[in-house]
Amino acid sequence: MMSKLEKIVAESDALFITAGAGMGVDSGLPDFRGNEGFWRAYPVAKRLGLSFVELANPHWFEADPALAWAFYGHRLHLYRDTEPHDGFGMLLDLAKSKEEWFVFTSNVDGQFQKARFDEEKIVECHGSIHHLQCSSCDGGIWSADGVEIPIDMESFRALEWPKCQKCGSTARPNILMFGDWGWDAGRTRTQGERFDDFLQRVALKRLRLVIVEIGAGTAVPTVRMTGERIARDFGATLIRINPREPQIEASLGYGIAMGGLEGIEKISGE
Repeated sequence: MMSKLEKIVAESDALFITAGAGMGVDSGLPDFRGNEGFWRAYPVAKRLGLSFVELANPHWFEADPALAWAFYGHRLHLYRDTEPHDGFGMLLDLAKSKEEWFVFTSNVDGQFQKARFDEEKIVECHGSIHHLQCSSCDGGIWSADGVEIPIDMESFRALEWPKCQKCGSTARPNILMFGDWGWDAGRTRTQGERFDDFLQRVALKRLRLVIVEIGAGTAVPTVRMTGERIARDFGATLIRINPREPQIEASLGYGIAMGGLEGIEKISGE
């Protein structure tokens, strides 16, 4: 089957890359799969009896900003220090060989940008940890570049954290969290408009589109559903790379039970 998928990818005119948390696993990033996976990455959360869903909530930026910023500050530094695995480069080479390409990811880690993918060709549907917004007012979105969060890892408390440039309240990452009614979606909305333009070009030019999905699970199905919708609308082939949940409707494409890097190597002929 691999030679068939490699041929489908090679003969396509346009490439749509979709990625979930599993995309970062080969770079050494946690995917927070289930409470046990999350607690392995953050033992203090287990001690506090907090799940990922409970801790990844904007409530904490008002109730306990030192705890909120210990969690998000640690992730900010982790993502800054992580080097994207070789699969990113393989995908970028594939993308550059096509007439059109775009990326849609639920990851907030900025790894595609770090791997030199064009910022103008990426949708981060849940936002980005590398951008900030106010937890209280409509203060806009600004870059987290240069922001450092000192953390006492023993108590898992941030010692300092960023403030809103407009009102001085606690800032928060520009990330869509659970139970989040205060997320500023402006940056992601602009990305979505560029994505719509990409789809229009694919349609107008009648390009043969292939969709490569990496590490997108069913727990938060946004990425999977997006790829499936585009596959149906454009008659595109969807290649789903997922070691645990590769299931896919036969009419939409093919599932590969592999990790991200291995699967990318197979379909790109590396």
